[in-house]
Amino acid sequence: MKRIVVAGAMALHCMIPAKAQQKTSPEEIRSKMQWFADAKLGIFIHWGIYSVKGVDESWSFHNKKISHADYMAQLKGFTADKYDPQAWADLISESGARYAVITTKHHDGVALWDTKFNKLSTAKSTPAKRDVLAPFFNALRKNNIKAGAYFSLLDWTSPDYPGFLKDSSRYKISEQPQRWARFQAFYQGQMAEVMKQFNPDLWWFDGDWERSADEWQAVKVRKMLTDFNPNAIINGRLTGYGDYETPEQNFPVERPHYNWWELCMTINNNWGWQPQDTNWKTPYEIITIFADAISNGGNMLLDIGPKADGTIPPEQVNVLKELGKWNKKHEKAIFSTIGGIPQGHFYGPTTLSKDSTSLYLFLPGKVSGNIMLKGLDNKIQDITVVGNGAKLQHKIVGKISWSPVPGLVYITVPANVQDEYMTVLELKLDKPVKLYRGKGGLNG
Repeated sequence: MKRIVVAGAMALHCMIPAKAQQKTSPEEIRSKMQWFADAKLGIFIHWGIYSVKGVDESWSFHNKKISHADYMAQLKGFTADKYDPQAWADLISESGARYAVITTKHHDGVALWDTKFNKLSTAKSTPAKRDVLAPFFNALRKNNIKAGAYFSLLDWTSPDYPGFLKDSSRYKISEQPQRWARFQAFYQGQMAEVMKQFNPDLWWFDGDWERSADEWQAVKVRKMLTDFNPNAIINGRLTGYGDYETPEQNFPVERPHYNWWELCMTINNNWGWQPQDTNWKTPYEIITIFADAISNGGNMLLDIGPKADGTIPPEQVNVLKELGKWNKKHEKAIFSTIGGIPQGHFYGPTTLSKDSTSLYLFLPGKVSGNIMLKGLDNKIQDITVVGNGAKLQHKIVGKISWSPVPGLVYITVPANVQDEYMTVLELKLDKPVKLYRGKGGLNG
């Protein structure tokens, strides 16, 4: 790991390169992306041998914090003896997430399935002695959750991969092209195993930054995956030959200019389990970040890092449960909505129903006094507190009869109807949302 649909008729840029679109129409892309657009929330799972000592996943040896030998010695401690894939899937369901993405292989090259290409797997080289992916994919699908596969393109452990430590490489591709060809066959062979055994609904690639699209054979890889499953979604880290963008950890200040995007974020500071990292985000913080993402037309992929025995830290369990409680209460304002109105109209996140006749206002924390909405060129038919049905009144201030400029909408939200984390209001409008975007004055 390293590294805005505006309501109405604003055109957005599709991020898929022309080469990747040659046999895929825009309509087909939009059709296969619809479940992703509706899903809003996914759960990311970073699980691997790095959870034995609680070190940085792969980066700890690459950046020379520990030796590669000491890192790989963690294979002996990966037991998964308390791993309950159905309990994981049930927790993900409880969070409200519609999809999950698990690491099938990180940059360290350790496969979590029984790969036939080498012995570096949880099945052959750890006390777990099994493929840990199959039962999890099965549990997700039993719970009607879309299943995603994180797959590292690079492999710092493979003797045929050029890169190794941050300041050293094994060879130059230009000098040993046959060796690079062996690695291409290796990583694409492992990818084909994951493809055929698990048929992921979504591919979450990582590690593309070290090589070019031609070196990765990105067009060939995309074709292999989409020929096998035309509905497979691919993230943007296949050197741009993907279907959506993936900003990491830091929320974009402006709405990203992509049809689809996803904020991937940790609950503390690290992806995998690290016992010294206790900088946990609170449920309130996660909920407000999530609301900001969906307001800007995106998704959130929230990460958890299980321990080597398969247990999930209680702090992460608590966040997922509290997020799920809030999601269940406010479901109609979150899932299957579209990004809300542009910034400046309301001081907080917003979403819209797909027909744009319901506007949802998200109110972080506790509200004291009135909230204000400006530039709404609609009649408000009804205002309801989502999740409890309370009806609220509104007042129009500053509407001048001869001016086309709408007045300001003020809404009082009593303390007794407010949510402990984030209250959501539904404004039912007389027609699809229409916004005033002028400069004011006599002519509007």
